[in-house]
Amino acid sequence: MKKFILALLTPAACVALLASTPGEKMPRPQYDEKGQLLRPADYREWIFLSAGFGMNYSPAPDSHEMFTNVFVQRWAYDEFLNSGKWPEKSMFVIDERDAASRSSINQKGHYQTDLTGLAVEVKDSARNPDKWAYYGFDADGKTARAMPKGNACWSCHEAHAAVEHTFVQFYPTLKPVAKKFGTYNEAREQVADAK
Repeated sequence: MKKFILALLTPAACVALLASTPGEKMPRPQYDEKGQLLRPADYREWIFLSAGFGMNYSPAPDSHEMFTNVFVQRWAYDEFLNSGKWPEKSMFVIDERDAASRSSINQKGHYQTDLTGLAVEVKDSARNPDKWAYYGFDADGKTARAMPKGNACWSCHEAHAAVEHTFVQFYPTLKPVAKKFGTYNEAREQVADAK
């Protein structure tokens, strides 16, 4: 009986080892059979890059101010620290949350409340001819389609991102890294005139 159990366990152990080899970079983008991005399940355990409150990239007033929290996979973050560049399969998750100001003992200032959605940016040249793609998830959405290249997210990142398609100018711990490696576009840091 012991030999039979051992015979069953050995192939299973081999499959488990092959599925997650030591050098494999996890997590990485996963897609369903329709090519839609699957919602990253554990993004809150990734590296936290920065948070914003009420950020608006347009001069027009925005009626709904919210918090945005940005996360990236640990392995992609580590590679950026060593090169100033984002590796293939990098994912940025922007966790969008409502804001509140008066509750419990809080008398002023703002704090985060309910999740309203996720914006996900993915560097995946095998799937996207322009390397970077953008996805929007509802608060409880499980999959999302890539937005078309000409959409506002892609165009804004193409025109204003300080490192590749990422807003490193808003990530205070990564800005000096990019400057050290010469991958930081200083011109993208300048305040744009409202038109």
